[in-house]
Amino acid sequence: MQRFQHYIDGAFEDGGASFESLDPATGTPWAVMPEASAVDVGRAVDAAWAAFNAPAWAGLTASARGKLLYKLADLVQAAALKLAALETRDTGKIIRETSAQIAYVAEYYRYYAGLADKIEGAHLPIDKPDMEVWLRREPIGVVAAIVPWNSQLFLSAVKLGPALAAGCTVVLKASEDGPAPMLEFARLVHEAGFPAGVVNILTGGPAAGVALTTHPKVAHIAFTGGPETARHVVRGSAENLASTSLELGGKSPFVVFEDADLDSAVNAQISGIFAAAGQSCVAGSRLIIQASVKDAFLAKLKAKAEAIRIAAPDQMTTEVGPLCTLRQRSRIAELVAQSLGQGATLVTGGVVPDGPGFYYPPTILDCSGLPDAAGLREEFFGPVLSVISFETEAEALALANDTVYGLASGVFTRSLTRAHRMIRGIRAGVVWVNTYRAVSPIAPFGGHGLSGHGREGGLAAALDYTAVKTVWLRTSDEPIPDSFVMR
Repeated sequence: MQRFQHYIDGAFEDGGASFESLDPATGTPWAVMPEASAVDVGRAVDAAWAAFNAPAWAGLTASARGKLLYKLADLVQAAALKLAALETRDTGKIIRETSAQIAYVAEYYRYYAGLADKIEGAHLPIDKPDMEVWLRREPIGVVAAIVPWNSQLFLSAVKLGPALAAGCTVVLKASEDGPAPMLEFARLVHEAGFPAGVVNILTGGPAAGVALTTHPKVAHIAFTGGPETARHVVRGSAENLASTSLELGGKSPFVVFEDADLDSAVNAQISGIFAAAGQSCVAGSRLIIQASVKDAFLAKLKAKAEAIRIAAPDQMTTEVGPLCTLRQRSRIAELVAQSLGQGATLVTGGVVPDGPGFYYPPTILDCSGLPDAAGLREEFFGPVLSVISFETEAEALALANDTVYGLASGVFTRSLTRAHRMIRGIRAGVVWVNTYRAVSPIAPFGGHGLSGHGREGGLAAALDYTAVKTVWLRTSDEPIPDSFVMR
């Protein structure tokens, strides 16, 4: 079996403990991963703290940091196929998506490379004639970045890119599920020439996560994952008072009006819920469909869902591969059974297939009339779509907002005025209109409610990794007047 290593303080190491990683397509072990202890995490944070204060990194100009990020972007692009193959092997995500996604990840590093020397301060028109006052934006310090297994190269780029552009140092903890591509990515960081300790990459379970998020030298925690784990992260941040940015789950509404291009909406819905086997935080898992076109839409959707090619994830013709873990498949099966027990109708799918691997078929549940069904409330994180119908626009908006989440949403209509009303009314960090699941390094991404807070992508993300310093410079040569009066 292949063996992977941690990357701490510029060196690759095995660590004290290890665990086997399973191939989701077969359910069998294929690689041995190092498991970080609290001691390993402490060494990584200490290395990041030392690097943050050392001239080799702290003394670099912003332009020089940008050049290192450009180099990393080129290396990621060149290694995209190798990284994609590892991600497919370790997580079950299909190769046609991992290869395309990782190649595009390079653009995120290029974007932040170009932004590194454009993070500007400001001069203040202060109301005191003998003072010059300006603001400096300085790196916040050591960043703890925690990413899940799904789309991990992308989810690490939206943290590493802005953090490094701002001048921070990073300890990145990859998920213990499918960490192979992140541990391999560390070799690209090393090759790019970042000073030792600037980027540290390790993997491990909850103990490693707790040690990282509570460490007194961590200034900011950037976390992507589920709301329950996020609660532990926020509680842990009370130990070091670190700031947090949280990109969590979703139960995103996918609203289709009767005037929409139904064929286009069907294709977008297939992408929104069945791509990546539904293992996406922005999965359009709640289809809110106008009653007048519900039957026609579901007929088209059912036919396409049943034609999806489910096969080994390393084949370019595969459209849906296995889920990442057996426990996730078990949870999805339980939630589907719960929804059916609550009165939902099974349109297609819903049966765990025989054979090896953690496969689950594209599944559609009609939950119309059942607003509290599990299918409409719980994030399945799998290829399961729940459907509910509406009559009026006001009802559609109410259903879209009837969730504790607020990450993404989709609206399909030919009416420009209706689209604008829905854009204003939907409570979500992202609204896609007549499209779905589109991303760019230029566009901020994030949510609110149980979908978290903060934004990743765009200039806003880079500013989150900075602290504002206010500088006062007295320009008068006269003695300071009354010492006991505030200026």
